[in-house]
Amino acid sequence: MCDKRLFQPQADVLGFENSVITHVIAKRTIGEMADAVLQASPPRFSLAGLSMGGIIALEIIARAPERVERLALMDTTPLPDAAINYAVRTRQIADVHTGKLDAIMRDELKPAYLAPGPHKSAVLDLCLQMARDLGPDVFETQSLALRDRGGLEHVLPTINVPTLVLCGAQDRLCPPERHVQMHDAIPNSTLVQIKGAGHLPTLEQPKKTSAALKRWIGAS
Repeated sequence: MCDKRLFQPQADVLGFENSVITHVIAKRTIGEMADAVLQASPPRFSLAGLSMGGIIALEIIARAPERVERLALMDTTPLPDAAINYAVRTRQIADVHTGKLDAIMRDELKPAYLAPGPHKSAVLDLCLQMARDLGPDVFETQSLALRDRGGLEHVLPTINVPTLVLCGAQDRLCPPERHVQMHDAIPNSTLVQIKGAGHLPTLEQPKKTSAALKRWIGAS
């Protein structure tokens, strides 16, 4: 439930020398989302995705590896959704259509995403505003895509482009040890853990995250 503001600090830094395109996609499946990005993107491009965006990025490189010049997987997972989440996501979808979007985002989702820090309240406010702007229908399609997705672990050993595996050191949703496992599975990948950040390092620690992405763009 984020739009281009999730990456605005990075776009402000990297956009001076690179064309930065942010996709917000509302499709029923991860595969449909991947296809939408491929249709809207140049023939060859660098690909970065955070959380669900990282899942979509893995699906993209599985479908069209020749299109991707380099890959950044941030605070994400190659695993299918946990079985326990099925009932939770289904209930949340029903709740947001009865006017409870704010409550779901404020009370159930975003508080667990962020590390403690002086900017936590401001980041939470921004996340809530992005969710409001996207609305219940996007919440439903994204939740269904996450709920019903398959695993993409098999893709990791096939990746042969410069790959950054980045996460907040205090990410509880997609914990650092999972990123260590992804790093170990992806040949010649680079692992970066951002101190003082949880699930959204692009907003929690924008300077550190932008620096890591700038090094990634310059990698060969």
